[in-house]
Amino acid sequence: MKTKHGAWSMGHGATSDRSDVSDPSDKKVLGVLLVLFWTLCSSPFALCADLRFGGAIPHEVEMIYERGLAWLASKQSDEGGWPGGNDGPGVNGICVMAFLASGDDPNFGKYARNIRRGVRAILKSQQESGYFPHSMYHHGFAMLALSEAYGAVDEALLWEGEKPVRTISQALDLAIRLSGTSQKNNRWGGWRYSPEARDADTSVTGAMLMGLLAARNAGLEVSDEVLEAALEYMRRSTSKDGSVAYSGGFGGMGESMNRSAIATLVAAVGKKKETEEYKATLEHINTRLDHQEGHYKEYFRYYMAQALFQGDYEAWQKWNTATVRTLSETQTDDGGFGDAYQTGMSLLAVALNYRFLPIYER
Repeated sequence: MKTKHGAWSMGHGATSDRSDVSDPSDKKVLGVLLVLFWTLCSSPFALCADLRFGGAIPHEVEMIYERGLAWLASKQSDEGGWPGGNDGPGVNGICVMAFLASGDDPNFGKYARNIRRGVRAILKSQQESGYFPHSMYHHGFAMLALSEAYGAVDEALLWEGEKPVRTISQALDLAIRLSGTSQKNNRWGGWRYSPEARDADTSVTGAMLMGLLAARNAGLEVSDEVLEAALEYMRRSTSKDGSVAYSGGFGGMGESMNRSAIATLVAAVGKKKETEEYKATLEHINTRLDHQEGHYKEYFRYYMAQALFQGDYEAWQKWNTATVRTLSETQTDDGGFGDAYQTGMSLLAVALNYRFLPIYER
């Protein structure tokens, strides 16, 4: 078929006329090359990802990632989940996102069945109320994973002969409604561990916000009122020096790099970069790139990577180089970083090198 450049597209069964392209001055050469380039690059899982997403993937990242995915694939249960000390729909979501993040085709790629089984496990775990147990952490990460899978995973292939429980969009609609109902239970505008909780904290609220923002980005209907109330709770919890309170709704009560990174990320994705609180949290984490977290290092790296990438690309590059080195040195011989939660979060900390997940867009 003719292109707007006047060249013949190179579809299946097409042949090229050598006389058309033998003369370098012929404009058809350029047309054919442009068509070929666009054909190769048009797929979201194309081979020219380095051209589309900002550069070739460092060899160390590819090694870490491929070994980590192989570990996750080997630990997945027949039911599709990842059993262990931190198991549940949220951890399943983290692992599913780790597979999706590297750009492997979720329908026909090497790990397509792992992705489908993981998504099915998340969908099957949802209660009739829309809640993904065992906590609102799980609920938030499950929403995030389903939002990233929505539109990428072919649901005609998803159930592999099983009777479908519900579609991804139906599950997200239920989860979004449950989130709004839960938010109304407390006066702060955020969330805590259970849907019935009457208080809130910034860590759970950050996880919930990312799930809801991802759902909105995927085209699902998410109330502006719910999002604005939660973003306002995060803003009120932030002090002038960029530290973020854990709970209580007022800033400055205890310094935490984790919470400052979370607040930076949700403000960036929630389009609040113009606020003084966002500028304060970004500076707070940007001046502490050498920070080493003790008890929650995977959690910290996961949020720090995204916060820096959204706020300061050069700072992210510097931090990313150090993180890749650390993960390369600490990855076990079998490819893991501990349990499924720790391994999935570690991989997602360097997944911005690929930038395939929609939530990773700047």
